[in-house]
Amino acid sequence: MSTAVAPVPGEVQGSYRAEFRALMKLAVPIAIAQGGQALMGLVDTLVVGRAGTLALASVGLGNGLFFAVSGFGMGLMMGFDPLLSQAVGARNPSRARALLWQGGWMSLFAGLVLGSLLLLSPRLLPLAGVGEAEIAGAWDYLVWRAPSMPLMLAFMTMRSYFQATATTRPLVVATVLANVLNLGGDILLVFGGGVLPEFFGPLRAIPAMGVAGSALATSLCTALQLAVVVFAMSSSSATPDARPSRAPVWADLAQAARVGVPIGLHIAAEIGVFALAGVLAAGLGPASVGAHQIAISFSSVTFTIAVGIGNAGSVRVGWAVGAHDSPRARRSGFMAFAGGAGFMALGALVFACFPTALAKLAGAPDDVLPLAVPLLMVSALFQVFDGVQGVGAGVLRGVGDTRFTFLANMVGHYVVGLPLTLFLGFKAGLGVLGIWWGLCAGLITVAVALLWRFNKMSAGTLRPLES
Repeated sequence: MSTAVAPVPGEVQGSYRAEFRALMKLAVPIAIAQGGQALMGLVDTLVVGRAGTLALASVGLGNGLFFAVSGFGMGLMMGFDPLLSQAVGARNPSRARALLWQGGWMSLFAGLVLGSLLLLSPRLLPLAGVGEAEIAGAWDYLVWRAPSMPLMLAFMTMRSYFQATATTRPLVVATVLANVLNLGGDILLVFGGGVLPEFFGPLRAIPAMGVAGSALATSLCTALQLAVVVFAMSSSSATPDARPSRAPVWADLAQAARVGVPIGLHIAAEIGVFALAGVLAAGLGPASVGAHQIAISFSSVTFTIAVGIGNAGSVRVGWAVGAHDSPRARRSGFMAFAGGAGFMALGALVFACFPTALAKLAGAPDDVLPLAVPLLMVSALFQVFDGVQGVGAGVLRGVGDTRFTFLANMVGHYVVGLPLTLFLGFKAGLGVLGIWWGLCAGLITVAVALLWRFNKMSAGTLRPLES
């Protein structure tokens, strides 16, 4: 698999139709890889849901805490996205390879710090009124999931480089292999080897680990994904013009941090409000948090595909900005908005037409099903807006504007969404359904703000970050 820098598709000129084709050619494999990440979380929910309401609630809490903490790290690594794509747009592959090495150092430093913080997070759950049984289950999950933090961030760095160079096959291969392993690993480690036929021999002796088994399976899959992309890079025939420094370059790390910290804060803010919604739902009982986990798992699958389209838009906008072609950057950005909104409209249709079937597919127990179905209907309502704000974050990242996205998320989720969540969920007595109506209002606010911002910025001249 070659990672040679492709001819910059900035040469795609002319109609929106040509731009759309070029965007989709890049977006489809990126969206597959992005959606595959969420699919692993959905499979975890589908498998653990068969282990009972308490296990489902524990995985929901543990997974929510993991992404609340790791969200900042993921955003920090995305600080390399516009730097890499703009370097490729400027036809400077040596600079792109040098930035990749610095991303490796960043993932190590941030992963160790955030993994340590993750293990402290369950101490906050009693403050939200979460029961001891759910806290114990979330702790079991995080003990086995926390070690994967540096590996996940390193995979994100590699993903950014492969996206920027339009070399997406390793990402798809890594995602497919990880999902196959995750399904088998979940079943084996959650329920134990006793569920296997006799011919599996020694594997039948593996004990049932329950919630911890789900976390271990996901951590092993993260390691597999990283191994696949590292192998693809090492076997590449591409040779940069100059050997990049493999030691930390503090100026490069500082520049990436300036771009990435606002992204990390915006992702942490967004994930944090959904994690907080999960904690608030947990205070209403295991059935409520189980319904929340089912709805968020399905919503995450559609959203991450929209984010994949946004990542492709980020790359194409970054290529155009690096080539000093502002009109093409504008065209690429609006095509990404259209693609993301169109896909999410299809997702909304599925959620609206088949909420009961989806909840049953997730193994919703009898006490969870009546709560999960209306949550999926609310999710259907905000799908298009969720896609617009996911794509908006990507295209603004390609421009290099990350601070506005953070501010929009803080206002949308915490000034608009959270107060409505508390009012509707508790004051108005709507419970977990009211919590989700509040989340819906926050997403709509963010979507409108990001679309407005890109329209305003792209109407002028866009300049590279390293100009």
